[in-house]
Amino acid sequence: MPIAIAPSNTDLVVRKIGAEEKIKKHLQELGITVGSTIQLISSTGGNVIVIVKEGRLCLDRNLASKILVA
Repeated sequence: MPIAIAPSNTDLVVRKIGAEEKIKKHLQELGITVGSTIQLISSTGGNVIVIVKEGRLCLDRNLASKILVA
């Protein structure tokens, strides 16, 4: 499921990132990789705030729709 519709405040495992290589590399540098664990804090209008490792990130709806979690 896309991260924007995932349940809040639960650990989620990234299963697939359906973006171009340049964006995938940028997400890897931020700590979002296939198999990594992230936590959704807030989802408003498709925009999301997630906890990755020890930091918080805000992702816009286009990018959030390309990150699939389980």
